[in-house]
Amino acid sequence: MAESLNSSSDDGFTYNLAKFIEFRDVDECARVRAITREELSSHSNPDFAIRVIDDAPTFYSAFATDLVDRIVEARDEGRELTAILPCGPVPQYEIATERINRERISLKHVRTFNMDEYANEDGQTAPYSWVGSFQRAMYENFFLKIDEELRPDESNIHFPTTETLPGYSDSIAQLGGADVCFGGIGWGGHIAFWEPQLGHEFGGDLETYKTQGARMVELHPMTIMQNALHSFGSDWSWVPPRAATIGPAEILGAKHRSFWLDGDLGGGHSWQRFIARLVAYGPVSEFVPGSLLQLAPTSYTLRGNVADNVEVSMA
Repeated sequence: MAESLNSSSDDGFTYNLAKFIEFRDVDECARVRAITREELSSHSNPDFAIRVIDDAPTFYSAFATDLVDRIVEARDEGRELTAILPCGPVPQYEIATERINRERISLKHVRTFNMDEYANEDGQTAPYSWVGSFQRAMYENFFLKIDEELRPDESNIHFPTTETLPGYSDSIAQLGGADVCFGGIGWGGHIAFWEPQLGHEFGGDLETYKTQGARMVELHPMTIMQNALHSFGSDWSWVPPRAATIGPAEILGAKHRSFWLDGDLGGGHSWQRFIARLVAYGPVSEFVPGSLLQLAPTSYTLRGNVADNVEVSMA
């Protein structure tokens, strides 16, 4: 891969990528960076469906509708629904619970598996009582807001913890894989907490990489900073160093992938514009985990600000 990045002008200024960045093909970075907002939705793969929803209420409402419609469809067809769920973004869950309660939609046929959970340096996952726990966030923002008689059975709500992690992949596989995997994309390109540096373990063997299941991982520096920014009041000292996470096997093994990118910082800024393009239009690479979505039927929805052009702004 190329190691120097030329400026777009003729000033002769070049520089290497920072050493902690795993994907180092600067020509591909430049190519996807130049993809305009108008070009984003015209992907050559018809199974990789990209759309842009400009305003936040419509974006989160569409997310909630996707989730609840799948629950209703499974109920009407007399089958169970197995869904892999992210903890964030969160606003869609409140919208979903309002409809579930209003329409009296039972979730007794629903089995959920959360994507990930924070862990300490010894691999001990965060307890429910910790303020940043994904388990706590899911119960407070979703499960406990559903009327009790409509909630899934407790035995059907799963989280990757220190205790459950060794059998987490098998638990999903025994159900025939997930019907749908919901998620988002991290600043460094991760899915769940499957981080870009894990690609070094596979020596370019993408086929073996795709078969990897749930495990404990070290969080990438970009993940620490991203999560500090949007969940921990910008305090990077508050973000745990490790996490339990599903892997490529669970993501690709789902019947469908529904991904939602809402990385809006306000004031016309978004941290997700470049990585949204690299995931969707860059090469499929173990150093950009999200690029695996190009290999299987996926809906990929961007909030308007994420779709805007990647430009330098010193304002």
